[in-house]
Amino acid sequence: MKPDLLRRVAAEFIGTLFLLAAVVGSGIMGDRLAAGNVAIALLANSIATGTALVAIILTFGPISGAHLNPAVTLADAWQGGIAWREAPAYLLAQLTGAVAGVAIAHLMFGLPLFAASTHARSGPAQLISEFIATFGLLAVIWGCARQRPSAIPFAVGAYITAAYWFTSSTSFANPAVTLARALTNTLAGIRPVDVAPFIAAQLTGALAATLLLRWLAR
Repeated sequence: MKPDLLRRVAAEFIGTLFLLAAVVGSGIMGDRLAAGNVAIALLANSIATGTALVAIILTFGPISGAHLNPAVTLADAWQGGIAWREAPAYLLAQLTGAVAGVAIAHLMFGLPLFAASTHARSGPAQLISEFIATFGLLAVIWGCARQRPSAIPFAVGAYITAAYWFTSSTSFANPAVTLARALTNTLAGIRPVDVAPFIAAQLTGALAATLLLRWLAR
């Protein structure tokens, strides 16, 4: 692997690791401190995730683009942002980073390294939510990239924070995040059986947003 690609892949791994540590860790902390109040736990989870995203994208964006998300990487490769031959390395870094982030969150809170989630997230409403969540995320990224690229970290963080609340799925919007969250039996978890439909909805939403924004930008 060329040194430049190795640096970018390392940034994707570390950035995705911290993203999952924030998602899962804040979910655990919020759940423990909220004393059964799910709304308060979700508020803590969403704020921590959104603000962490801003910091992570600001840190690693100049190195790798801070995709942190296979849907973003595939869309970017399709649009010529990165070479297709580099995409597999990005995807592998994101997936392994996400899994490592779950493990680190569990270690920080004294939980087993991994535990299969029993949190059911199924049905048409959840899948529509994931389509909308990912469509919106890619629309925000593409829209800002063309006009105000410096705003991307803040726009993405704000969008994900909001999407936690206006989607019934709480906006996973990321295949790597979805796979990794099947390994945590906490507030942030998703049953392994529900993972594949979520990812299908996410990739479809990413494709639709990319097509629409490409047309709008003509």
